[in-house]
Amino acid sequence: MSVYVGIDVHRKRSQVAVVTGDGTVELNKNVVNGSEPMLRLIGDLPAGTPVAFEAAFGWGWLAGLLEDYGFEPHMVHPLRCKAIASARLKNDKVDAAILAQLLRADLLPEAWIAPPKVRQLRALLRHRASLVRLGTQQRNRIHAVAADHGYDRSASYWTGPGRGWLAELDLPPASREIVTDCLAVIDGLAPVIDRIDGELHQHARGDPRVTVLRTLPGVGEFTALVMVAEIGDITRFGSARKLASWAGLTPTVRGSDLKVRHGNISKQGSAWLRWVMNQAAQTAKRSPDFAATYSSIARRRGKKIATIAISRKLLTRAWHLLSEIQAAEASTPPRRP
Repeated sequence: MSVYVGIDVHRKRSQVAVVTGDGTVELNKNVVNGSEPMLRLIGDLPAGTPVAFEAAFGWGWLAGLLEDYGFEPHMVHPLRCKAIASARLKNDKVDAAILAQLLRADLLPEAWIAPPKVRQLRALLRHRASLVRLGTQQRNRIHAVAADHGYDRSASYWTGPGRGWLAELDLPPASREIVTDCLAVIDGLAPVIDRIDGELHQHARGDPRVTVLRTLPGVGEFTALVMVAEIGDITRFGSARKLASWAGLTPTVRGSDLKVRHGNISKQGSAWLRWVMNQAAQTAKRSPDFAATYSSIARRRGKKIATIAISRKLLTRAWHLLSEIQAAEASTPPRRP
């Protein structure tokens, strides 16, 4: 008899429900997170058993475990699942059982489970971005301290002369301590970021998709890597519009009867992809390819909407470029060993 498993994943413990083909709940137990406790519950189930779980905090270990032991993992889009399975009674047992029942009825709104290599690249890129943001926070703090005491400098604060200028400022002890600590953090981050940049450069050199994406205006190596890591398999998206919708760059639509209202962009999907596309658009909107389009939209709708429109156009071109590479690779016969 076929069985279906639903797992409500939490940080330390998870609720596991096993449902038979006729909808009977055979098992619904709470376990500590970890390979051994999980396998004690579902390890005896046949290979290929479908297992559904939400894209909650710390789901990577569970996806890897299920794949290693021959199960069929299904990651659920949490927002869409809640819209389908909203209930008055809500607890872990109910949630786990609902996941299993939706899986049995083939009603799960699934999210793509990125391969381990893609997840590792995403993690490294996001780590690098967080370190750069931390350095920016420290620089802004130093600027604020200097401005608070009436000091300013048109040139850089971080070059040799700028560091000398900061050292000579007449600051109270607490303010001087803040500046010194912020500089120490900035100097400590620099070699770490340089090391990560070297690793990312090696990734970029071995990926033809990065080379092609860098032909787009405003897209550098880091931006191209983020696009590759966040998009993953381009065949997941049947059209450029579907990719833009997944990135949250398409407007929301509310329709009833004959009335249709278009709102702001949805901002759902990959926030990291949306971020790098908006950063790239800041440069691309001044390029010959997009300058006229940007100016036309900016006059009618404003600069912010015009920049988002350029982001979407950039992503549309990226879809075509990545699709062409995928088609070329699919048509190339494998080399003989």
